[in-house]
Amino acid sequence: MGAPSAPPLPPAAPKRAAAATDQSVHVTVSGMHCAACVGRVQAALDAAPGVSSAVVNLLTNSATISYDPALVAPQALADRISAIGYAAELPRVDESAADEQDRQEVARDAEYRDYRNKGVAALIVGLGMMLVPMGSNMDGAVAPWIMLAATTTVMLWAGRHFYARAWTAARHGAADMNTLISIGTGAAYLYSLTATVAPHWFMRGGVAPDVYYEAVVVIIALILVGNALEARAKGITARALKRLVDLQPATARVRRGGEESDVPVASVMRGDIVIVRPGERIPVDGDILVGRSAVDESMLTGEPMPVDKMPGSKVTGGTVNRTGAFELIATTVGAESTLARIVQMMRDAQATRAPIQRLADRISAIFVPTVLVIALLTFSTWYAFVGSEGLVRAIAASVAVLIIACPCAMGLAVPTAVMVATGRGAELGILIKGGAALERAAQLTTVVFDKTGTITEGKPAVVHVSVAPSTATRDDVLRIAATIESWSEHPLATAIVAEATRSGVAVAKATSFEAIAGQGAIGVADGGAVAVGNAALMADWSVDISPLTEAAAQQGSEGRTVVYVAQNGKLAGLIAIADRIKPSSADAVRRLKAMGLHVVMLTGDQRAAAESIARAAGITEVVAGVLPQGKRDEISRRQQAGEVVAMIGDGINDGPAIAQSDVGMAIGTGSGIAVEAADVTLMRADLGAVADTVELSRATMATMRQNLFWAFAYNAVGIPVAAGVLYPAFGIQLSPILASAAMALSSVSVVTNSLRLRRAVRQ
Repeated sequence: MGAPSAPPLPPAAPKRAAAATDQSVHVTVSGMHCAACVGRVQAALDAAPGVSSAVVNLLTNSATISYDPALVAPQALADRISAIGYAAELPRVDESAADEQDRQEVARDAEYRDYRNKGVAALIVGLGMMLVPMGSNMDGAVAPWIMLAATTTVMLWAGRHFYARAWTAARHGAADMNTLISIGTGAAYLYSLTATVAPHWFMRGGVAPDVYYEAVVVIIALILVGNALEARAKGITARALKRLVDLQPATARVRRGGEESDVPVASVMRGDIVIVRPGERIPVDGDILVGRSAVDESMLTGEPMPVDKMPGSKVTGGTVNRTGAFELIATTVGAESTLARIVQMMRDAQATRAPIQRLADRISAIFVPTVLVIALLTFSTWYAFVGSEGLVRAIAASVAVLIIACPCAMGLAVPTAVMVATGRGAELGILIKGGAALERAAQLTTVVFDKTGTITEGKPAVVHVSVAPSTATRDDVLRIAATIESWSEHPLATAIVAEATRSGVAVAKATSFEAIAGQGAIGVADGGAVAVGNAALMADWSVDISPLTEAAAQQGSEGRTVVYVAQNGKLAGLIAIADRIKPSSADAVRRLKAMGLHVVMLTGDQRAAAESIARAAGITEVVAGVLPQGKRDEISRRQQAGEVVAMIGDGINDGPAIAQSDVGMAIGTGSGIAVEAADVTLMRADLGAVADTVELSRATMATMRQNLFWAFAYNAVGIPVAAGVLYPAFGIQLSPILASAAMALSSVSVVTNSLRLRRAVRQ
């Protein structure tokens, strides 16, 4: 008795426009494995009443649906997905974002292990069958039965889901790669089973009772290994959101009713007084009431230098308090906080990313029925016109058609190119997350770079020293400044001490030190008073800075930070500090432009500093002074204008823009969140890796197209020959075993062509 049919879907509803009352729900969808699966889920949701938009994402195994709650409930939408054979799970009301990410990560890891274990086991069985041919060490009549038992076990255990999914698709009038896999392996298995059970029936018809069990097992094994690699890539990408959520501390120290206590961050309310100590991550957004400090805001701006904060200054949850303690009043908490909004922006950006549309999946709905029709016509023709041998000949010819049409070469055309290309990328220090990233990278029109830590080194360094008339040398200025700054942990102080050390300057030991918040530092060294800081500090200590006013203005116009140095009340000099450009950046920009790509700098830094770095790198278009949402919006604007955009960054602040872009690239030495949100991780420090990625992607796409052409050409030639079109004129008929050999040969040609990518991108 056949399996019961799935309940029919409700009739399609007219497409409705989005309304202000619409709500959004993020549904986890399990069981999607190709573009055809995505299309089926998308069509089912688009047809649902009350749905204004639905975006189905293969990468995240999810569907983000906007709907009218007055017309449809979320559970009805999940049921609609389940009705077409996929598992759908709504978000749990009592589950935090971190808990949801943990649960999904456990499920993804379990899926990866399941595919990996089944694929390896099936591959061992298949190789064993190939290495121990019938008749070598066992009786020829026994071997087929042993192979039958092994193949049946592999199909029912390791490959069962292929056949279940193909059956589900068939019940709904659809076809996908599971259908092709099931037809090819099923035909070979049934033919082999018949040859094993009734070999004499074949021999009476003049056909050898050959079996093809090893082909069935190896095909299943290779596809499972590919599924495992895809599952692993998805898991790595999805962990970026959890890493973002983890930026927020679990607890906050709150003063209520005159008493201080540590409470869960989720319970902090607007108006609460929160105490933050040095070195702690700030738990919530707020305004400082009491205290001063320097706060590392690189999460937002990507800039390495802490920002001085004082009463009235705004601080952001997730940023790091570096020096002093302070109290803040909570202003935005929960889903309205800056960090929560960044998390949501990354979710939205990932939900709008379309998965790769593989040609094999797009045409499978036409290819599969065509092959079935040809096989039936082949059987009918042979049975009708070949006399007493007609039945056996008809079976052999129709099975040859199905075996030669098995999508082995078609299925390998893209994965083998991806596997070789990602391996070559790893050799070049480029980690690429799958074929979708490779395909999109080959189509790029625009490359957008973050500045700090991407084009530049990502840390402040001394770039210029001006000497006042009263001071002897450059080294004297560095020596005076370093005597005091060696006591400080501020990044500017570290840069000064590092430059003094690099220059071989002997630094004396200060006998006293005091940091002046927002101004600099003072102290005593060698019996003299030393002040190192900004113009405000010099004014407080009555130091005349007019001799270097012009030099300071010039350095400031380049976006550099100016630090004055004074000793015993007299100006000694000034030190200009900035983030240096990487040596490889300018050459990388030249290579990208030579490829016909438009290059842009997108940064949260001030325009003067950004334009100075852009000029040195050879970049003519600069977008400066933008925070995470502004960066994402700029990428989105370019996409809407028809550009295919890559975003390259290294900081947490780049995460939403990286996720929004068509190809996100992260510097591997940067933020783990940027790395995990990206499609490509550049483990090399130089930006030549970006140009290498584009070059490798273009070569890979050319190889994919060649592979698909030959896979389809093979079917276009092989299927008619297997059907017997050459038999009337030349007496040539392709037996199932020759069809199996031809199928293997086509796979070898695809793999060999893909291996040429090992020589792509010469350095």
